[in-house]
Amino acid sequence: MKSILLIDDDGALHSSLATALSEAEWHVLHAIGGEEGIRIAVETRPDIIVCELLMPRVNGYQVCRALQARRETMPRTKVIVTGSSSYPTDRSNAIEAGANEYLVKPFKPSDLFKLLDELGADTEYFSSSRTQVLRKGDAGDAPVEPMAYLIGRPPTVRFWGVRGSLPMPGPSTLQYGGNTSCLEVRADGEIIILDAGTGIRQLGRKLIQEFKDTPIHVSILISHTHWDHIQGFPFFIPAYSQKNKVRIIGYEGATKGLSSVLSSQMESPYFPISMQQMPSHLHVEEIKDMEFKIGTVTVKATFLNHPGICMGYRLETSGGSVCYLPDNEPYSRLRTSPGPGAGQSYENLSYAQEQDEKLIEFIRDADVLVMDSQYDATEYRAHVGWGHGCVDDVVALAVVANVKKLFLFHHDPDHDDAHVKRMADWARELAVMHGATLEVDAAREGVEVVLANKPA
Repeated sequence: MKSILLIDDDGALHSSLATALSEAEWHVLHAIGGEEGIRIAVETRPDIIVCELLMPRVNGYQVCRALQARRETMPRTKVIVTGSSSYPTDRSNAIEAGANEYLVKPFKPSDLFKLLDELGADTEYFSSSRTQVLRKGDAGDAPVEPMAYLIGRPPTVRFWGVRGSLPMPGPSTLQYGGNTSCLEVRADGEIIILDAGTGIRQLGRKLIQEFKDTPIHVSILISHTHWDHIQGFPFFIPAYSQKNKVRIIGYEGATKGLSSVLSSQMESPYFPISMQQMPSHLHVEEIKDMEFKIGTVTVKATFLNHPGICMGYRLETSGGSVCYLPDNEPYSRLRTSPGPGAGQSYENLSYAQEQDEKLIEFIRDADVLVMDSQYDATEYRAHVGWGHGCVDDVVALAVVANVKKLFLFHHDPDHDDAHVKRMADWARELAVMHGATLEVDAAREGVEVVLANKPA
């Protein structure tokens, strides 16, 4: 009897496919999570593996790479990765990681059977070369000590880089800024940096000036490794001092681990100093659990809808909550617009609504929400499937989630200050039309928000 292993983190694949597969005389196996999936795959050597892409601890890419290392013992096993993203890069990344095919959710059993027929019975899928993770650890393995200087001060959020895609310095971006993504959160004795775009350079200079001879301890949360979120890290001055501790936390990418991606941009001939030569106490960790601690600050993570694997973060501080969703395309608009992932079927619309509702719950009652609002409604029609948000949708999500203050973020490189202001003005009008008390502004370099809410 043919065997098939279903790997996901919540049993959804099993419940939707098991009956149809059993009726078609497949022996169905199931694993909760990637770690269990790898173990069962090695033990049973199934003919087919259907694996969810976005799983905490061990994702679908990691499953493919782990099985790739054992290809000699299971050469005929074929892997299908399933994911909610319809971006072409995610399919190609899955194939490169070792999958035979990529199925966009939601799909019907008949879609899977068709794909199984197309794959055939004798295809060998494992390739011979893969990149290894250089350094890796669980979030929480190497805590960074709280800085006594900060304890007792109200939590703050400061914007150091607000632009998307690439830096845009010049006279047309002076008001809001031209640096790419970087925020600084100071809370409860911790300095937490959200992304390492070009804005992190000025942040590093400020920290050196402020703390002088005092050791600096920082934690950097990386949402994803597209250039505009990591390109400033080689210029982060605190990482070049032995007295400082730098902890970098993020999620493993499609083809390389986090440490490998960060270090590769500093290899010769791209940069004169390698990451390994940085003299600070530098520790790179890959997220395993979707909730962890940085000191007493609780960090919650969620997957965003953006090409590759992109994380959003929610920080719970003593003064209130901060949600950072730098690159995200709401599902409902994507699945009802012409372009990749579009479709008017009930399954598409229902699935899209469920995914957006998950995001709403993640940001619910946030004191500060920083969210990708790259396009206005007109522009979005030409950028469906690019992985970025429309300002109209972002305001609607924030209103439904009862967010207190929304910052439009990831400003398009083609948007000058006047355009960003128009979008912010329109967003405020939308909030009023929704009858909400939501406060809206466009993220601007140098702006600092004090979180002074008293915990319940």
